[in-house]
Amino acid sequence: MRTRKVAIAVVSALAVAVSNPAFSATHTGQPLTVNIKRLSLDTAMRIGKAAIEHCRKEGVQITVTVVDRGGNVQVVLRDTLAMDVSIAISKKKAYTAMEFNSPTSAMDDRFKGAYNVPKIDELVISAGGIPINIAGNIMGGIGVSGAPSGLTDEACAKAGLAAVQDDLEME
Repeated sequence: MRTRKVAIAVVSALAVAVSNPAFSATHTGQPLTVNIKRLSLDTAMRIGKAAIEHCRKEGVQITVTVVDRGGNVQVVLRDTLAMDVSIAISKKKAYTAMEFNSPTSAMDDRFKGAYNVPKIDELVISAGGIPINIAGNIMGGIGVSGAPSGLTDEACAKAGLAAVQDDLEME
């Protein structure tokens, strides 16, 4: 019985607090909604195709994954002879780059110790992932896997971003 009275008191206090103008978003000058730009499917496809074309010129077949700002996959393109495992790795590279807003190649020395962040299953700290950051707004990530070198993976990811960067910045 006492627990029920405590619960009722807590709910009542919350109701009073929420109805108080001091807690109102408009009262504090904060907007009620936030506009967030997202990549279109066509833009994500352009990124993926440009990354694959760059790697082909290097004689390498890769998988490229483009994730949105929530880490959700928008596009996965796997070239004909790219290894199957490159699909999962490219996704994790894209996700990691987006989450940390940093190229994955820059993270090699960032995490040390037995209980470090890269032990989370969704993360891969290996060159080949870059964030899509336009004018200070994180819009997603690009991950490439399948080249013999992570630096080649990263160069292909950068080529993918370069294919749309000017258009995104001008929008």
